[in-house]
Parts: sequence; C-alpha cells; structure tokens
Amino acid sequence: MNITLRIPAEHDAAAVTALLDELTAAGSDTDGFWHGADTFIYTDWLAACREAAHGRGLPEGFVPYVQYVMFADNGQAVGFLNLRLQLNDFLREIGGHIGYCVHPAQRGKGYAKQALHQAISEARRHGIGRLLVTCRSSNPASRRVILANGGALEDIRDGLERYWIDSAKAV
Repeated sequence: MNITLRIPAEHDAAAVTALLDELTAAGSDTDGFWHGADTFIYTDWLAACREAAHGRGLPEGFVPYVQYVMFADNGQAVGFLNLRLQLNDFLREIGGHIGYCVHPAQRGKGYAKQALHQAISEARRHGIGRLLVTCRSSNPASRRVILANGGALEDIRDGLERYWIDSAKAV
C-alpha cells in the first residue's frame, strides 16, 4: 500500500485525531507532531500549522515549518511528518530538518520510507538543498529509512546519528 504525504485539511479532523489518540494510547513517540496531545484541538492546530509555514505565531525556539500527515490509500492517517524550513542551533544539533513517526501497527510497511522520499521533494521545492535528518542509534528502522533515501552519516553525538541528504541528488 502506498501513502500520500500532504498538508492536513479541515475534512481530515477525524482521521488525524484518531491517529493522535492511538499514538498516545500506545505510548508511542510523536516525532513530526509538535503539539501536546493533552491540549489538542484540531482546528487550532490546523490554524497554527498554516501560520507556522509563513513563520508567524511560532512558539519560542521554533522555526518556520510545514506540517504533513501520511495518509494510506484507504484515507487512514498513519503518521506525521514535520519539515522545518530552516535550522536553528537546537535543530542543527538534535532535531534536523525532518521529524516523523508512523503508527506502531503500520510500521514495517514502507510508509516512513515513502514519506521521507516525498518530503525530500518538498524540501527541494522550498529551496532546501541539504537536509539534516537524525535518528537515535537505538532505532535501526529509522536508520534504514534515512539510508534508503540517500542519507550520508556525518557523525554520532550522544547516541544520536546525524545524516545529510542532498535533495538535488535524491530521486
């Protein structure tokens, strides 16, 4: 099954809320989703995401970003991906340009690989030539996703692997 990585819309409220509820119930990481689940109101989140893409209304320490959701062919939301349009000191060290997560029941199906591939194209469209993508050394699945998308290891810092992807060379 394929996924489509796209900016969420008003009509996606039920699917996105269900994904967030399931991730929270599973105790799963929500990398690629910046808002606290305990204070989540879909319409407020959507409005904040729209503003953030233009660099407006950002919390302290945040950079402009584009929020995406991974949707399966059947319309189910299966993951989040956040594309940061620039790096600050924190992101340069730890977070990188992209954060993502996939619902635990949907892992191992290639969704993260597809999402990162699509996000690289989006980054190129936003003028980002080199993308920093990080993963914990304890997360071999994420490492495989990054390597499959052309990631070149720069270094490992305190258990965090840092990879660069050239968006012009990625296919």
